[in-house]
Amino acid sequence: MSDTVFAVDPDAAGAIGARRDLVRESARRSLVRRRLVGRGAIVLCVAAVAVSLAPLVALVAYTTSRGIHALSWSFLTHAPTPPGIPGGGISNAIVGTVIIIGVAIAMAVPVGMTAALFLVERRGPVANALRFAADVLTGVPSIAVGIFAFSVLVAPFDHYSGLVGSFALAALMLPIVIRANEAAMRSVPRDLWEAGLALGVRRARVVRSVVLRGALPGLVTGNLLAVSRAVGETAPLLFTIFGSQFFVTNPTQPMNALPFTIFIDGTSAQSSAQLIAWGAALVLLVLVLVLSVVARIVSARLNRQAR
Repeated sequence: MSDTVFAVDPDAAGAIGARRDLVRESARRSLVRRRLVGRGAIVLCVAAVAVSLAPLVALVAYTTSRGIHALSWSFLTHAPTPPGIPGGGISNAIVGTVIIIGVAIAMAVPVGMTAALFLVERRGPVANALRFAADVLTGVPSIAVGIFAFSVLVAPFDHYSGLVGSFALAALMLPIVIRANEAAMRSVPRDLWEAGLALGVRRARVVRSVVLRGALPGLVTGNLLAVSRAVGETAPLLFTIFGSQFFVTNPTQPMNALPFTIFIDGTSAQSSAQLIAWGAALVLLVLVLVLSVVARIVSARLNRQAR
């Protein structure tokens, strides 16, 4: 068996070498320009991040500098004092915020998760109308929700209460919960749904054991972000809770909350009341930041466990 020898055309080899040299020379000439463009893009990205963080840093720094002087253990545990008497606290506002938000969560989260599951399971005009309504409700101003709750639940009965405030906040949370939970459920591969149904498992069990468990990181994150938005809302509470100066734990009675305290004391002419407003603002800001950080940490931890 004879060996086959392939001859190389000297002209073709020279053309390939010339083309390679041309490419190298072009890359060498454009290297400086590409490095400048890359560094310019990095500088623009860093500048954009700085501009985005500047309002948050300024807000946190200014609120901390004004409110840190009011913080003390008695400030967090004592009830407010009558106007003009210093030494009051915001314990009733903290407890009222926790109760109002807790009731709002109990209203919005189950309904939102059920509606999100319906949107994932069903298609058609009803699902499209529900999704469109959730998108529209997301952009409704909070003051419009507050005046609606006042007209429907406060004015006819001539009675303010924390329960009505919870209803108004739940209306603001609901579209966020629906859209966030729908996105989280859609992240679960459809093959897992079909595999569970193919095994003869009931649909409710598939949803509970497969879908909700797989979508748990997104569900937790979306619901906590909805809570973070509701915690700082002021306009709905101005129309619904009236703002009690006493330590009230019954949601069917007028209550106080941190946003309400900030608005009332912040617009007061007394320096002691303004100091309380800044202290309450700092407490509320820390609460919102903690909720946001907890949402990220829980989501990251659940994602690692899911893998």
